[in-house]
Amino acid sequence: MGTPEFAVPTLDALVAAGHEVVAAYSQPPRRGNRGKIAPSPVQARADALGIEARTPLSFRKEPEAVDAFAGLAADVAVVAAYGLILPQAVLDAPRLGCLNVHGSLLPRWRGAAPIQRAILAGDQETGVGIMQMEAGLDTGPVRPEGRTPVDAKTAGELTAELSAMGARLMVQVLGDIEGHPAVAQPEEGVTYAAKIDKAEARLDFTRSAVEVERQVRAFNPAPGAFFEQGGERVRVHSAEIVEARGDAGSVLDDRLTITCGAGAIRPLLVQRAGRGVMTAAELLRGFALPAGTRL
Repeated sequence: MGTPEFAVPTLDALVAAGHEVVAAYSQPPRRGNRGKIAPSPVQARADALGIEARTPLSFRKEPEAVDAFAGLAADVAVVAAYGLILPQAVLDAPRLGCLNVHGSLLPRWRGAAPIQRAILAGDQETGVGIMQMEAGLDTGPVRPEGRTPVDAKTAGELTAELSAMGARLMVQVLGDIEGHPAVAQPEEGVTYAAKIDKAEARLDFTRSAVEVERQVRAFNPAPGAFFEQGGERVRVHSAEIVEARGDAGSVLDDRLTITCGAGAIRPLLVQRAGRGVMTAAELLRGFALPAGTRL
């Protein structure tokens, strides 16, 4: 049960390990950027593997979907970034319950966007855990965990790393359920990873350069950190922190150094609307941002 690319490695790992995947559940196909209706990455992969894909809109509003799920008589449901709330009847249907691949070190960053929130908060370490699901929001006991330093990774890089790690852990757990007992989460250290609002991707140069650079990494690849100038949006794919002072949001030089509330950043890879990714030097050859410009 999963929807985005994050969940695909787990599906592939289950199949490669020889488990019988009786069905794949995903959110329904949606309209993409070019207006075409497209299946989710999980549904597309299930179709390619010859696995039945089911796409209910809601288990709470579709009791027949709950009955159909229970009718599979599955031993376990594997869940990874599915995006639908699972009512108790669904959680209880499989013999071994529902196991979730969650991209954080619980109880830190329960909720929808744990990877982006870890980067934005400046966490030094994050990871992935196999959680036994219960009715609360990511409150269930955790079986094994994997850990990794955040370093200077983007959300895209960290997502790929954690999705692969989670897939390996899930296969380990399913191979020896009793050997990986579920341990209750600590009561202290609970934080919540709210869903990302696209407005958060606008770079806020009143913040410190450290925080602005985190925004760049947390929103790469989506929704994409950006600033606006002359009515045009410029996405920033990567940036470095440099020592400089000045009014926040001011362009300082011909290398696109931008002052922040403390320190400054220098975008390295950027993108104008409708254009490909380019260096800051390439941007400046066709997009005037002289020293003194206020963003």
